[in-house]
Amino acid sequence: MPLSVALMRAQELGLDLVEIAPEASPPVARIIDYKKFKYLEEKKEKEARKKTKQTELKEVRFTPFIGEHDLQTGLKKVKEFLSEGNLVKISIVFKGRQMAHQEFGPKLLERILKELEGLAQMERPARMEGRRFVSTIRGAKGTIKKAQKNEQTKNEKSSEQTV
Repeated sequence: MPLSVALMRAQELGLDLVEIAPEASPPVARIIDYKKFKYLEEKKEKEARKKTKQTELKEVRFTPFIGEHDLQTGLKKVKEFLSEGNLVKISIVFKGRQMAHQEFGPKLLERILKELEGLAQMERPARMEGRRFVSTIRGAKGTIKKAQKNEQTKNEKSSEQTV
C-alpha cells in the first residue's frame, strides 16, 4: 500500500507507522504503538539477562609444602566451584624462605591439574605475580551440565525422602 495511505490509516487508529525491514523490496512497515513495542523489547532483554548466570572468579590458595589432606580439601572446594560454573584462580603462595624454592610451585600446580583432569581446562597459563604462582581454570564444557543434573537428582531424591 502507498505510504500516504498507510500514514492516514495509522493516524486514524492513533498508532505509529514503523518501518520494520527497510532493505526488503518493497520495504516492510507495521502500524503499532511504538512506545508499547519499545517497552516489550526492554522487558524481553531484562528477562534474558535474568536467566544468564554471571561467572564469578573464586580463588583457592595453596602453599608449596602443603599436606595431603589439606590439598584434598582444597581440590574438593575447587571441584565445587567448577561445578557451579565459576572460574577458579589457583594461587600457590610462597612465604618467607619458601621463595628460595620456587620450583615447587609449578610441580604442585601440575599435580592439581592432573587431579582435575577432565573436569577443568586452563583459562590463563601459570605465572608468578609477586609471591604468588597463579593460574586460572574453567570447568570443561560437559562437566558443568553433568554436575547440575546430578545436583537436581540429589535434590529430587532428598525431597522424596522427606515426604
